[in-house]
Amino acid sequence: MSPRTNFENELSLLHENLEEMGMLVEQNLDQLFDAQESKDRETLETLRKNDRIVNDMERHIESKCLTLITKQQPVARDLRFISAALKVVTDIERAGDQIADIAELLLRLNMADLNKYSVHFEQMVKETRDMMHRAVDAFITRNLEVSQRVIKDDDMVDDLFNQVKDDVIADVKENKVSADECVDTLMIAKHLEKIADYAVNIGEWGVFQNTGDIEDIRIL
Repeated sequence: MSPRTNFENELSLLHENLEEMGMLVEQNLDQLFDAQESKDRETLETLRKNDRIVNDMERHIESKCLTLITKQQPVARDLRFISAALKVVTDIERAGDQIADIAELLLRLNMADLNKYSVHFEQMVKETRDMMHRAVDAFITRNLEVSQRVIKDDDMVDDLFNQVKDDVIADVKENKVSADECVDTLMIAKHLEKIADYAVNIGEWGVFQNTGDIEDIRIL
């Protein structure tokens, strides 16, 4: 087998590993709120502990990326993908951490309906899930247009976070919810906002792997 063929096989395997990690975190995010809605405590307990699996996948992919860079000397297009993959796995792993934290908070709230605290929670969950799915898929498929759209969608989740925050604070002032519930629900909203931020980061690295630009600055 020629060195180039071996490199292409390793690159393909890296692509598959990254897709597997992204799909796992997407699946965890979907299961998170499905479990909350169905009062599935067992699934939430599992998701609360699942970040270790994601962490192991991150380390494995990072090792592959560094090996390819140091031993294979990839050309520009391949180097952009490998360099971006090194960054993307960190954002996917951090999103996994946020999911585990939300699972713990949902358990603490006894899987209460989040719409009880704010009518904007449902839309915030929907938009965050959608952003993460599109960001990962666009990176894997090298879809520049979708990556760019994900970046632009960040303001929408930020606005929803502010609306949730206003609703929860108003309920506290009217003694409709306890201070503990206020803190927990605001933390869930903040974790969702952070997941959306990680989706934006993945979108930016999706742009980079296609163009060599990050935030309109030429890098590679």
